[in-house]
Amino acid sequence: MLEKIFIPQVYLPVLYIIVAVLINGTLKRIIKTIIEAKEKNLEKGSYNYKKSETLKTLINNFLKYIIAVFCILAILTVYGVDVSSVLAGLGIVGVVLGLALQDFAKDIIAGIGIVLEDQYAIGDVITVNDFTGEVTFLGLKTTRIKSWDGKVKIIANHNITEIINHNMKSSMAIVDIGVAYESNLDRVEKVLNELAKELTETLPDLKGDVKVLGIEKMDNSSIVYRITAPTKSLAHYNVQRLMRKEIKQCLEKAKIKIPYPQVEVHHGQ
Repeated sequence: MLEKIFIPQVYLPVLYIIVAVLINGTLKRIIKTIIEAKEKNLEKGSYNYKKSETLKTLINNFLKYIIAVFCILAILTVYGVDVSSVLAGLGIVGVVLGLALQDFAKDIIAGIGIVLEDQYAIGDVITVNDFTGEVTFLGLKTTRIKSWDGKVKIIANHNITEIINHNMKSSMAIVDIGVAYESNLDRVEKVLNELAKELTETLPDLKGDVKVLGIEKMDNSSIVYRITAPTKSLAHYNVQRLMRKEIKQCLEKAKIKIPYPQVEVHHGQ
């Protein structure tokens, strides 16, 4: 009699765990197949692609927790714990609502809300509590953000209340360039407009035309022109660097003077 009781208590929990792992693996493969079929028509790296990958991660995490809960309940029944009365009295919805009072459940609800509301996806660059970085992981409980210098911040989802998503809209590359007051402004504008057309065809990550807006301001030693270019999200930094290099080389070639601060030293008699 003792042997019959002892054997299930030893082996049934192991069996339940194995079954849970197999079910989880099977569901993950099914979800992966469904998501990848949807992603065939999406450009890799696009917002919808990243959203699809984020949804896959979130669903996998959700199923993992659900399977783990049922596995634990099944193991408890092996040792004589009556869980049926709890489930019958509260129902699965009641259990979830009861857990919602805990931080863990708050994280889960917040994680689902993040995806459903398109707040951000894996690969997006966001700012949370003055920390800016790329979203490398979005789970039901936490979000991981990696900054440019390699730091990784792990934030509980329910603590993410204010977000700046830098990927939702295009960025704008803005370059101000000064020319000498004695320059022929009509010629300067002609040279800059011709360069703008060339840059529109050659610069990477553009989402529109490079434009010469005209005179932005008149400084003490120069007349400042402003040139802009719409770019992919956060690509404006690199585009601005390339624009400055091309503008300087173009103005030098056209023999248009770019003034810079100079100090004149006079020796007394």
